[in-house]
Amino acid sequence: MSSPYEARLRRVLDYIHDNPAGDLSLDNLADIAAMSRFHWHRVFHGMTGETCAAAVRRIRVHRAACWLIQTDQSIAQIAKKAGFESVQSLGRAFKSAYGMAPGAFRSRGDLMSPQTIHLRKDEKLFNVIIKEAAPKRLAALSHTGSYLEIGRVFEAANAIFTTRNLWPGARGVSGIYYDDPNAVPEADLRSHGGIVLADGVALPDGFEEVSTHGGKTAVLTFKGPYAGLKGAYDYLFGVWLPSSGQETAEAPVYENYLNAPADTAPDDLLTEICLPLK
Repeated sequence: MSSPYEARLRRVLDYIHDNPAGDLSLDNLADIAAMSRFHWHRVFHGMTGETCAAAVRRIRVHRAACWLIQTDQSIAQIAKKAGFESVQSLGRAFKSAYGMAPGAFRSRGDLMSPQTIHLRKDEKLFNVIIKEAAPKRLAALSHTGSYLEIGRVFEAANAIFTTRNLWPGARGVSGIYYDDPNAVPEADLRSHGGIVLADGVALPDGFEEVSTHGGKTAVLTFKGPYAGLKGAYDYLFGVWLPSSGQETAEAPVYENYLNAPADTAPDDLLTEICLPLK
């Protein structure tokens, strides 16, 4: 059962995602949580294992990274949009998180998102394996809109599992993506993000139960920032699939997240992109 503290935590996390350039001071976040500023920080840290300042910095840098790779906005525009006081402050945060400047990250990201039409058929950018995948039951929350913003759903699911001490019944974190962002307007993209449940564990209150496809599946394991996932998708659908001799099943793509950005460097994040096959 949810608690007032869980609702406060989710409200604050949603506010950070919606307002990266807004007032994210400890005092203002305490006001959003409707709690005393003397105690809110301890509550946030105790519930998430992360300080408010660290969460704000992580979310701002992640949003900036996505905009660097997937838009043509200038670095100055992105710095302002993500809530950094200057290009220099964005640069310092990027150096700390990614080990490089925003411009270098953008250049590397372009290489991670190749124009697949120019790739040779025998050129391998990523390794893809075919395996029999067991279906997964997810305690999920729905998201409509840009896939780049589904992080708020995972933040909320994590907060709920933490505050209710549900992690012993969890077996991972996954997301299901129903639409092609190249064909469906960004505002209409549908997805679910959530926690994989162990066999026999009841669905917690407040979640939807959804399941991933079971059976023959192509799996591409991507190592690196989530902002670079587009290149992996381009390769999977534009290069690997046409030359594989395989046919896709009538089931959505899903992702398994093998570690988490809260305690893993961006370049070390591991994501399995799973494409159901016939």
